[in-house]
Amino acid sequence: MISNLVLQDTINGIKTISKCDLTIVSLDGNVIASTCEDVLVTKSDIVSFAESQADSQEIRGTMYFKVFDDYQLEYVILASGGEDTAMIGKMAAFQIQNLLVAYKEHFDRDNFIKNLLLDNLLLVDVYNRAKRLHIAADARRVVYIIESEQSRDYSTLEAVKNIFSQSKNDFITAVDEKNIIVIKELAPEDGQEEMFRTAELMAETLAENEFDNLHVAYGSAVSEIKEVSRSYKEARMALDVGKIFFENQNIIAYSQLGIGRLIYQLPIPLCKMFIREIFTEKSPDDFDDETLATINKFFENSLNVSETSRQLYIHRNTLVYRLDKLQKSTGLDLRVFDDAITFKIALMVVKYMKYMETLEY
Repeated sequence: MISNLVLQDTINGIKTISKCDLTIVSLDGNVIASTCEDVLVTKSDIVSFAESQADSQEIRGTMYFKVFDDYQLEYVILASGGEDTAMIGKMAAFQIQNLLVAYKEHFDRDNFIKNLLLDNLLLVDVYNRAKRLHIAADARRVVYIIESEQSRDYSTLEAVKNIFSQSKNDFITAVDEKNIIVIKELAPEDGQEEMFRTAELMAETLAENEFDNLHVAYGSAVSEIKEVSRSYKEARMALDVGKIFFENQNIIAYSQLGIGRLIYQLPIPLCKMFIREIFTEKSPDDFDDETLATINKFFENSLNVSETSRQLYIHRNTLVYRLDKLQKSTGLDLRVFDDAITFKIALMVVKYMKYMETLEY
């Protein structure tokens, strides 16, 4: 339903042009918006006019006009003063009626997009409703999810809409209290680079508008409207996995999740079994900070002993000693590719389990 403020702004604009006073009244006789302070409205007059067959009528020197929404009477407009009152009243009624249609279509589109994201529509309904709402079915799109400390506030959604001033082909909505969703239409030639730049622009713009603890995640580009929900699910996973394995990044793409995507889908009992079988009573995160720093730097340098020792400012033999010591305690030699992979996955699994523990509390 149109807000009273929008209705008030509309008739204020009409009065400025026409010098004609206008009042919008509900069917029970309550004044919703008016350009004059002392307007006389009686419920009996409204009811009598509403029940009549006339679309407009003069009652005690004031012109009455009906405003319909889908052939159902929604408002009565009163017009008085100024020249051409009858014509101005008809124009006002026509304007309000068009606003009703536009707002209904807007909310229909938003409802459609929400159900599309959540996979709540049959395939035939997706295409039928898209056609009725004039939404292209075969456009390339990608879904972005924005999360910040302000996301829980409904006004944030309106702020994001104002900031990005989306085109008629883009959609900004929310399906829960935690995130804001942007469905962006892409040009045929847009690829990963363009999608990342858009995410970067979102993050920078929102940061400038004092959005705190900001994360932007996005899925893969899809070419049909029925696949938008897949891009949303990918963006949702990217947001969650990014917090676990890419905690220093505030922008994360589904395409860069790598093995983290697989670990995220593992059940916790299976993760615990894996860690227990590989390390018996020990856990990869039980090592001291120096050992963990050495391991992480060794992985960063693709198991290159010389480069790792140089970056750690230690002698090559010192690094070899640490790796030998680690091998004795775990049975894994990180200089051997298979053992290094096992240890890397174990570190990620432990990080994933710790993250899931925080969600339980």
